[in-house]
Amino acid sequence: MSKILVIEDDSATRLFLKKDLQREGYDVIAAKDGAEGLLLAQQQRPALIICDWVMPKMDGVEVCQQVKADPQLAIAFFILLTSRESIAHRIEGLDAGADEFLSKPIDPNELRARVRAGLRQYNLAQQLSNANQQLSQTLQELQQAQARLIQSEKMSSLGQLVAGIAHEINNPITFIDGNLNHARNYIQDLLSLLQLYQKHYPDHHPEIKKQFAALDIEFLIHDLNKLLISMKNGAQRIRQIVLSLRNFSRLDEAGFKKVNLHEGLDNALLILQHRLQPSKERREIQVIKEYGELPKVECYPGELNQAFLNILANAIDAIEEKEYDIHSRPFSPPTIRIRTEVKNSTKAIIRIADSGKGMTEEIRQKLFDPFFTTKSFGKGTGMGLWISYQTIVEKHGGNMHCISTLGEGTEFIIEIPISRSTRVLQQARASANYEPPSTQS
Repeated sequence: MSKILVIEDDSATRLFLKKDLQREGYDVIAAKDGAEGLLLAQQQRPALIICDWVMPKMDGVEVCQQVKADPQLAIAFFILLTSRESIAHRIEGLDAGADEFLSKPIDPNELRARVRAGLRQYNLAQQLSNANQQLSQTLQELQQAQARLIQSEKMSSLGQLVAGIAHEINNPITFIDGNLNHARNYIQDLLSLLQLYQKHYPDHHPEIKKQFAALDIEFLIHDLNKLLISMKNGAQRIRQIVLSLRNFSRLDEAGFKKVNLHEGLDNALLILQHRLQPSKERREIQVIKEYGELPKVECYPGELNQAFLNILANAIDAIEEKEYDIHSRPFSPPTIRIRTEVKNSTKAIIRIADSGKGMTEEIRQKLFDPFFTTKSFGKGTGMGLWISYQTIVEKHGGNMHCISTLGEGTEFIIEIPISRSTRVLQQARASANYEPPSTQS
């Protein structure tokens, strides 16, 4: 049953309109002035409004303007009831947003015909609005699916690239690292032999003495040992980087497993190490780790590592934008602080805070929207934080939110259920619109 609102200050006309339309089967509500009519319109959301033009305090044109300015009411079909017939008055009503006019004195047949036509138009507009909403939702779902496919392909390619590079580097570095021990032993043997010659044959040929003096044998023996130790440390460092790259990609492991989240955070920091170093434009970014006692967490480690990488990379971007502006650069050094803890024995909490430029509330509200970015063209796709949010919230049943103050920095707070059973329970509660008691934290 269509709902109709009648706004008329004349009681006789108001009663006539109400009774006549009720006889036609419509649900009719009535108001005696413009203010009451607006209030009823906001409460009842009628499909059609019949409003008298001439009323005290608030006339029909003003009521029409306010109705059409309200997104929740604008779709309602608005009929201005008037005895004014001039073109100028009709233009004024149309400019205010009126959809139709009904002349006084009211002809019942004309009233019913205009109401039927108005309701047909309202129903068509309602159907169009619903279709637009469905199209908008479908478009959003397609954009999200596209983003997921792009990210999935990017992660697959990145993982294969990282694993391939790690494998290719691992072979020669293993060869170098292994042979350095033999080379050191051989060199030590040769040096020992040389020292024996020096001891038992102190009287050398003049040409040999000249060469000994030129080479500074004592310094060479001392420095060669230090050189070999440095080469050994460098080879081991490269092997450690290769291992971290393999752990970050995790292509050779099962998708869902128990892992140490601290290792994932450390691996992400290692990959971003070059961006933490000082440059001509900014100071070194200090990373402060305040790791708590975390148990191993059941998760998709490769995807969670990528989420950590995205959040840390955004923290570095925010710091760099603040550091490049010499006037807003603080005296204290730029920092990224990472804290971890367990909450209620069921969740792992990861807090990643930066001393960057922060953001406005308007930007913060859109932060996890797909394709939203504040970076210049070519520097950001707007997918990193959205993918991170999808990974943490939808795929792991966790939670992720952001606290930020413009000019002071940003903190991302991530909650990950420790076990799969906890995650399944939380997702079931979420799907049932479950709200935990306020006493729980």
